[in-house]
Amino acid sequence: MSLFVPEFDRSVIVRSAEAEVIGRAPTTIRLLADSGSTGGALSTQRVTLTGGADGAAPHRHAGSAELFYMLDGTAQLLSGEQVVTAERGDLVIVPPGLAHAFAAAPGQDADILIVITPGVDRFEYFRHLERVAYGKVPPESLLEVQELYDTYFLSSATWKNARP
Repeated sequence: MSLFVPEFDRSVIVRSAEAEVIGRAPTTIRLLADSGSTGGALSTQRVTLTGGADGAAPHRHAGSAELFYMLDGTAQLLSGEQVVTAERGDLVIVPPGLAHAFAAAPGQDADILIVITPGVDRFEYFRHLERVAYGKVPPESLLEVQELYDTYFLSSATWKNARP
């Protein structure tokens, strides 16, 4: 077993009012702390989904685990070949390499704190997603940055069948 010891020498404090916000309802992402500010320990964001909105399509991370903590509401999360319904206070951790996705449950809202560890500098990835959403770059451009952001897209019949 290897132990990763991050190197940073000060607390990371992100005030809600100062967090960069990506998107707008029904999908809003608040960029909280990127890997560079935590010495590689983690990267984290808060995702708010309204009215059953989709969060992330099925994907995997080769080198990081992803933690989902439900701040409020109800979400569906793909974890491997199962879809889990998570509610306020629930925690789901997906290990490296396992397929996962998330969305607000149909007709519901979800407010999720997401932590990736060890961290990957991903803020620019979320900005790229916003450019895709607004038609500034084609969706296929995400395929070109999969390795850079350790986010590898895949298909999942389980997820497709669980979503309206």
